[in-house]
Amino acid sequence: MQSYTAKYLKISKGYMGQIVEWPEVVTEGKDIEECRGMLKDALHQMVLAYNDLGKPIPQGSVLYEQLPVGLADVRKTA
Repeated sequence: MQSYTAKYLKISKGYMGQIVEWPEVVTEGKDIEECRGMLKDALHQMVLAYNDLGKPIPQGSVLYEQLPVGLADVRKTA
């Protein structure tokens, strides 16, 4: 079992999803749930294709964290 990091972007048609560690795995859906399902399917298909071609499969498990910052509290030091 391998874990990958998905990122989603709101677009005019719904959402675009992409695997961070494997940027070639990208898809769109009308809502986040559809996009997530299509992204999982695209990832599965890419794994099958890479296996068939004998290509190494990119490793997953990148961790991203959002760090909030109050912009009003940031002051110039120069």
